[in-house]
Amino acid sequence: MGSTPENSERQPEYWLICPVCRQPNPAGTPHCQYCWGASLYSVEPVKTQQLTVIMERNRLWGRRRRLFKIVSVSVLAPLMLAGALFLSVFSFTDVVLPPSPELNSSPLPGEWTMFRHDLSRTGSINPDSPAPQGTLKWSFTTGAEIHSSPTVVDGTVYFGSRDFKLYAVDADTGEKRWEFTAETWIDASPTVYDGIVYVGSNDGNLYAIDTDTGEELWRFHTQYPVKSSVAVADGTVIFGSDNYSVYCLDAKTGIKVWEYQTGSFVASSPAVENGIVYVGGMDNSLYALQADNGRFRLRVRTREIPCSPAVKDGIVYFNSRTNLWAIDSKARNWPGEHDLRGWWLQFYAFRLAPMPPPVSGIMWTLPLGTGRTSTSTPVVTDDTIYTALDSWLHAVDIESRTRQWTFVAGGLLRSSPALGNNVLYIGSEDGRLYAVDATNGEKLWDFVTGDKITSSPALVDGIVYVGSYDGKLYAIE
Repeated sequence: MGSTPENSERQPEYWLICPVCRQPNPAGTPHCQYCWGASLYSVEPVKTQQLTVIMERNRLWGRRRRLFKIVSVSVLAPLMLAGALFLSVFSFTDVVLPPSPELNSSPLPGEWTMFRHDLSRTGSINPDSPAPQGTLKWSFTTGAEIHSSPTVVDGTVYFGSRDFKLYAVDADTGEKRWEFTAETWIDASPTVYDGIVYVGSNDGNLYAIDTDTGEELWRFHTQYPVKSSVAVADGTVIFGSDNYSVYCLDAKTGIKVWEYQTGSFVASSPAVENGIVYVGGMDNSLYALQADNGRFRLRVRTREIPCSPAVKDGIVYFNSRTNLWAIDSKARNWPGEHDLRGWWLQFYAFRLAPMPPPVSGIMWTLPLGTGRTSTSTPVVTDDTIYTALDSWLHAVDIESRTRQWTFVAGGLLRSSPALGNNVLYIGSEDGRLYAVDATNGEKLWDFVTGDKITSSPALVDGIVYVGSYDGKLYAIE
């Protein structure tokens, strides 16, 4: 601090107090002598008698400021550090809010309650079930093409058609029980749970319909087509929409529980296992979200994923354009992984940084296709994956990751295979439903429809149900 009037031999009558460092300067001084020349032109002068009071007040203010800094460093800094640590633990681990491991589902014997049979989208049933022999039991004619995959519950087959209708048909006779009319195509596959059938439509609505009467209970509007099929988990329904979102709604009321925004359309049907939702997006990504609150867990960038993932023994399997992928179901992204990885790789290329860690989640990938988009979801057993890309149906050994056999269909395979009693059933764009021996890939029989098949078959009590673009649903025994 500079000299004060009390210890100066010749005291100026007026002083200018610097607004920056609070030090007194004699009146007329253009710039502060103590803090690198702060301007004093706009400072009001004070008399010598007032200076002592002002300086004492500034001294007390400075003391309080130093005390505040000490408190901030000693108290607030640890609190901020603890807060940052908590956010890190909350965001990137399961310590605070772990997913519910009991949140799973398995249909009752003799039922195929949702797309790909169950929440894990395994596409397989009891291996001891009787095997269909390729004989037509009945067919049901709608007014347009059928892309929707059938669901079979309590002796009733539910499926949608591009004639804007959802049908409920007697599984034994093929007679219509009721129909429900939406505002446009129904390409999504219905899901049945607790007396309600849930189905999306290209009109942007998810409908909840009474299974006994066909009456609408509620609808939820997303504005863009809903091609994703619903997963029902712990009293909620989870599905994707072409408005770039994954939704979770209350199953009874249709009230939104949470919404997660992705980077593009979500046509993939979510798979749920151990409280985690897995869903593909057309932004070249697989997402893992917590089922009860939608909290982000993992994003794996591959190629566009219109198919649904299948989950088995802690591994998520799915197809992209050319490859079969295996992802660790418990993996989490490290902070800023997708934003920082590109920069990190560039620094690594110039030897300015170590090699970045591997991409989170990816266990392995296997090239199988030629580049056409695959909508087929794999069937996963204890030791084998059955998956279709292009016109080929492959059997891949899980342990060795090698192809055991390949079956070539007469057209593209956009249908997903169903497995029962060591026989795979899959539709093709050549209009045939194929039955293929799962042990060696040999064709057992095929059934010819009037147009291409993109619907995925459902297998119940020795009967396989599948829709065709000829506008018919077929029951084959």
